[in-house]
Amino acid sequence: MTKWRGRILQRLPCHNHGVPNLLRFLMILSLAVWLGGIVFFGAVMAPALFSILPKRELAGAVVTRTLGGLHWIGIVAAVVFLACSLLATRTIAWRDGLVVAMLALTLVSQFGVARRMQALRANMVEIDAVAPSDPRRVEFNRLHRISTGLEQAVLLLGLVVLWTLSRQSSR
Repeated sequence: MTKWRGRILQRLPCHNHGVPNLLRFLMILSLAVWLGGIVFFGAVMAPALFSILPKRELAGAVVTRTLGGLHWIGIVAAVVFLACSLLATRTIAWRDGLVVAMLALTLVSQFGVARRMQALRANMVEIDAVAPSDPRRVEFNRLHRISTGLEQAVLLLGLVVLWTLSRQSSR
């Protein structure tokens, strides 16, 4: 029985490199959750809310709340990724710099852009009732474009990092 057990254990991918394999798995998982959330949010959830809910204000409130959740998922994913990367390689890789950039963009979006948008939304009460030329609405639309651009940048950087990880052999 011990002989078979030893042979089975030797065939497991984590037998010789268990910790590095686990850390690499956690790095990939953190990116997959973060990037999958961004794709789902932008391609499925937000468009569905604005097309189904009776008032755009309602859709905007749900989007605001869920975007904050998505940002927190990104923050946690970045911390997990960076911790695992440093533990696995004991050096700082260029991909870690990209994840730091992703984290920075997410923090700017959450604590800068989103907060300013929420303040403007509260001030306007119902955005659709405010004239498109109103400075508050103009600023809100500008911030919305910035927010969208930040999420797209995070997604693009994350895809580059994921690509490099997927091409890397697990040693």
